[in-house]
Amino acid sequence: MKDEIPRRRQRERAGTWRLRAVVATILVVAVATLYVTNLLLMQRFTETTRNRAELRLALYTGNVISELQRNSVVPLLLAQDPALINALNSDDFSQSSQRLISFREEIGAASLQLLDSDGRTVAATDRSQLGAQHRTDPYFVDAQRSTDTVFTVVETDAGTKSFTYSRKVMSDRTVVGVIVVGVDLRKFEQSWAGISDAVLVTDSSGDIILATEPRWRGRTIDEALATQSAPTAIDRALSATSDWSFLPPDAYLLGEGVLRSDARIPFRGWRITSFTTYSSVRERVNGVLALEIMGFALVLAAAFYLMSRRATSRTLQAERESAELRLLNFRLQQEIAEREKAEKNLEVAEQTLEQSSKLAALGEMSAAVSHELNQPLAAMKTYLAGARLLLQRKRPSEALSSFQRIDDLIERMGSITRQLKSYARKGGIAFEQLDIREAISSALTMMEPQLKARRVKVLRSLPDHPVFVECDRLRLEQVLINLFRNAIDATKDRDEPLIELMLFEGETATLTVRDNGTGIADLDHLFEPFYTTKQPGDGTGLGLAISSGIVKDFGGRLTARNAKQGGAVFELQLPLRRDQPMRAAE
Repeated sequence: MKDEIPRRRQRERAGTWRLRAVVATILVVAVATLYVTNLLLMQRFTETTRNRAELRLALYTGNVISELQRNSVVPLLLAQDPALINALNSDDFSQSSQRLISFREEIGAASLQLLDSDGRTVAATDRSQLGAQHRTDPYFVDAQRSTDTVFTVVETDAGTKSFTYSRKVMSDRTVVGVIVVGVDLRKFEQSWAGISDAVLVTDSSGDIILATEPRWRGRTIDEALATQSAPTAIDRALSATSDWSFLPPDAYLLGEGVLRSDARIPFRGWRITSFTTYSSVRERVNGVLALEIMGFALVLAAAFYLMSRRATSRTLQAERESAELRLLNFRLQQEIAEREKAEKNLEVAEQTLEQSSKLAALGEMSAAVSHELNQPLAAMKTYLAGARLLLQRKRPSEALSSFQRIDDLIERMGSITRQLKSYARKGGIAFEQLDIREAISSALTMMEPQLKARRVKVLRSLPDHPVFVECDRLRLEQVLINLFRNAIDATKDRDEPLIELMLFEGETATLTVRDNGTGIADLDHLFEPFYTTKQPGDGTGLGLAISSGIVKDFGGRLTARNAKQGGAVFELQLPLRRDQPMRAAE
């Protein structure tokens, strides 16, 4: 009993420290959450406020451009008015002012003035301007020099800016006056002041020409902001602490940080700038922070309640978890042993598969060597027999020609053995510009002994001009020899064997090889490796499969079909050389 009391007190002290740790953790999390939330929401709501300010700037820009465009066409119309031209020619301006007043009511312009050739106001919507002299004013001087409407910004005596469009009035190719149209952009200052905190417009030189703050006009933006009472460093620190913004303001107006937005007005390099306070952003952020504080208070209360209930069940839960961990440990040991066994079996299987793949590749290369070298060897045998006969008849010069052909065949056999590596892996191809007619002629020369032995008639329909393609000469000849060899074998039972070659040029160079043999029994498996209809020992079934792969490497296509009149038709399509002009098929 005496030992139970200290243990109980120890458990109570431990529970108290746990409670304090939980409360401290909740407080730390609450402070961190409030900090992050305030930072993220300030950024988000500031960006929203910035987007709204940019939308307003786009609207303001549209209003300014619309007003300028609407007034820009007025001088052109009035400069062609017959009544005003007659008044300038006759010096009778009794009705001119009234006519300008009626135009202003229809158009909505700020003011209209008609100046004679000396710059004197002879008619105006403001009759107090009659007789005023404007000989040296920019809108009068520039209008006389230009053949188009002139836009002018002039600073008035009151320090404001006046905006005018002017155009000279012509009569019989003579300047008789100038029409001046005033543009009222000052009205936008009042409308902007009721919506935005502060808005200004600067010209291409950076001077403020329109502003909701009258004292800004004629200054630059930096000068205008300098006229505001900027707060001290201490004031800025206190302001940042009070509003939790943590975002540096773009500028200060009347000691308050503001958000600055700029946009371009597509007119003479003008720009428009607005300043928006952070007050609305702060109100929205504070509302969210208040909800978070209330939520953490509820969480803290719930934590006290749950800790009081879980204290009694922790011992039993720890015992159950200990038993589950022991069981889990035993299962993990079993799974590890099974995984190690499976990895060993997988390693053995991979080694077996690799060895099988090597044996299959070796068999395929052996069959390819046998097939590709069979044709040059047969041709060499024929040329040697011919050379022996020629030597016996004492015709050595002709025998030398046969020996030269044998030398070419030996070179070809060396090229074939070098190219066989491409059957097992992808490699580089020696592309060259080649007239496909030369490859056909070379292949027919190679097959000449077999053609004569079988008495095969060859009909050729080739263009008179070269048909250039980009491919490997030896590999293309290899494809053609395979096609000719198959055609010869297919016509061995015919009394009059025939092979037709047709080459035409369109989007591609297309060679058609047609024979009058028995045709193709199984078109679906024709280009598969080791598929052949020949007797054992006559072929390996690799010729068409290899030829199809070579043509694909060239970017072309090899297809086959049966002709309606009987026999087989093989069609070889190769892309033309890129800089070769496409000709009509002949």
